[in-house]
Amino acid sequence: MNYIEAPVEYQGTSVQVCGLWPFIAGSSNPVVGVPLGYHLERQTIVCADPIFWFLANLILNPSGFVLGRPGLGKSSLMRRMVTILADWGVIPMVLSDTKPDYAELIEAQDGQVIKMARGRGHRNPLDLGPVITRLRGIEDPERRRQALEEMRGRRLTTISGLLELVLDRKMKAHESTILSETLRQLDPDFTETRRVDDLREYIASRPAALRSIALATDSDEKYDERVGGLLDGLIALSANGQFGDLFSEHTDEHIETGRPMCFDISGIDDADAKLGAAVQSVCWAHGSAVVSAEKHLADAEGREQTHYLLIMDELWRMLKAAEVMVHFLDSLTRLNRQRGLAQMMCTHTMSDLKLSSPHLTEIAWGFVERSAQVFLGGLAEREMGNLEEVFAMTAKEKSMITDWSAEAMINPDTGTAAEPPGLGKFLLKIGKKPGVPFRTVMTSVELHSGVGDTNKAWKKAA
Repeated sequence: MNYIEAPVEYQGTSVQVCGLWPFIAGSSNPVVGVPLGYHLERQTIVCADPIFWFLANLILNPSGFVLGRPGLGKSSLMRRMVTILADWGVIPMVLSDTKPDYAELIEAQDGQVIKMARGRGHRNPLDLGPVITRLRGIEDPERRRQALEEMRGRRLTTISGLLELVLDRKMKAHESTILSETLRQLDPDFTETRRVDDLREYIASRPAALRSIALATDSDEKYDERVGGLLDGLIALSANGQFGDLFSEHTDEHIETGRPMCFDISGIDDADAKLGAAVQSVCWAHGSAVVSAEKHLADAEGREQTHYLLIMDELWRMLKAAEVMVHFLDSLTRLNRQRGLAQMMCTHTMSDLKLSSPHLTEIAWGFVERSAQVFLGGLAEREMGNLEEVFAMTAKEKSMITDWSAEAMINPDTGTAAEPPGLGKFLLKIGKKPGVPFRTVMTSVELHSGVGDTNKAWKKAA
């Protein structure tokens, strides 16, 4: 047609035309990122992941958070992202696989699986890996200084987080300063790998460099009093402490850059909450440090940087073991910004992030608020109040999420349980925008390969 006639215009009150505003037909979802499944209402394909949405300027930072009751498909959703993104050149790093959910998948991708448990593996919290020593070879002195300073900060954050965990309190200002100076004195440029016992022996020797910091230049008694708590924490991390030799020996397997990897911590008993949190903190810190060091090297060498996806699963374990870990995790995730890596965090409910004080709860809920993509699976009715404090939720969205949390019904004809109503169903929330409800569709390869089957322990019983 050469001429398109102008459409007929009508006027009405907001009550009369509320169903037509702002558009009579919803816009389609961007076909960008990992294909996840189908829209529950339009049956169009839903694609999303934190990396390619960030590259397409659809979100402001490459991060995501998954919430939902156990058994409804959180791990399957994240494994789908890991599988597709790895094929697209993004390196997955699963920094704490507790069941395990990802170890077999990483092995199938010819990746590296590092097992961590009592009597199985050692990881020196002061040793960030051989890639860190390569930073000393950066020719530009200013870039080299910035890279090494960041690694010193990450190393200090890691050992401080462990000490706060075993002491069950925040470190005092003078203790942090003494610890920082000790690391600077013993290994200023990452030329000599030190252990926890080396820190303890150096501090206990009362060196002059620490006496002035402890404000005890002429008094051994005052010095010992000032460093007593720090020494208690270092002793607790030694081979005689509650974690055995897990953190007191040299690391026996380092992270290999440019290769999918997974920390398999399934050998740690669920009741051993503090050990689980300690291992998680060290694994997360080391994984993010290696990725950051790789970015510094890529920038210095003028080559294209490899993108990484960090998977941080079972967040509740760390937070419930010791609430001081919320500060450690907060600092760790903030250090990940602008480093060419994305992160996906996962826990069961917002109640997992509800801690003893409003201040700590606000920090923990900030993990969700700062995540550009949030995938909400089936959640109980009592969770809706928590969610409304973080998101703008419509009545329809809340109804969908609570309906998905229902248990499976029994088929009276066959006597077998039907599929749970919320299996594989998620609501993708981007800030205050209306959510995108979809159902994850698993391919035949995913269903029959057995990789990532979280119910293997019950197969024989069935």
